[in-house]
Amino acid sequence: MPRLDMTKQFIPLKIAVLTLSDTRSLDEDRSGAVLVERLQKAGHSLADRALCKDDIGQIREQVSQWIADRNVDVVITTGGTGFTGHDVTPEALTPLFEKHMDGFSQIFHRISFEKIGTSTIQSRALAGVANSTYIFALPGSPGACKDAWDEILLHQLDYRHQPCNFVEILPRLGEHLKRGKLQGS
Repeated sequence: MPRLDMTKQFIPLKIAVLTLSDTRSLDEDRSGAVLVERLQKAGHSLADRALCKDDIGQIREQVSQWIADRNVDVVITTGGTGFTGHDVTPEALTPLFEKHMDGFSQIFHRISFEKIGTSTIQSRALAGVANSTYIFALPGSPGACKDAWDEILLHQLDYRHQPCNFVEILPRLGEHLKRGKLQGS
């Protein structure tokens, strides 16, 4: 079972939160508020928070700014992961990814299935890495944001989490950028 190694010191990350909605304002953004409250309670800092329309160009532009910023370690988006015409988050983010994190989606769906049953298939939650920055795209419901944070991100974004976590490999995410192309590519 996973555990915390209390001999290690907690390392706070700088996390940006992006809400994607054509209808909400930041004041009405319950999902973004859930994420901000949870990440701060865990000891991380809010690097930035924004709201974008469900527009591929706007989403990609905002996330691109954050992944270029050395003061952002993690980007979490909420909204736009469904199947309606307005849901374009995966299409906006996927071209940015250098590496896809398939396991995130799988674990998120397993957790979600326990809560909402087969309705979980209506989400295209995903994650990846771009420019040494973790990116997580969550559904727009507060419940889905709570589930993703409480069951996955809280643990993986804690350096003390054992047997492994995202924080301990964060400094090595950009190794390929330092040595040129990956061998064999």
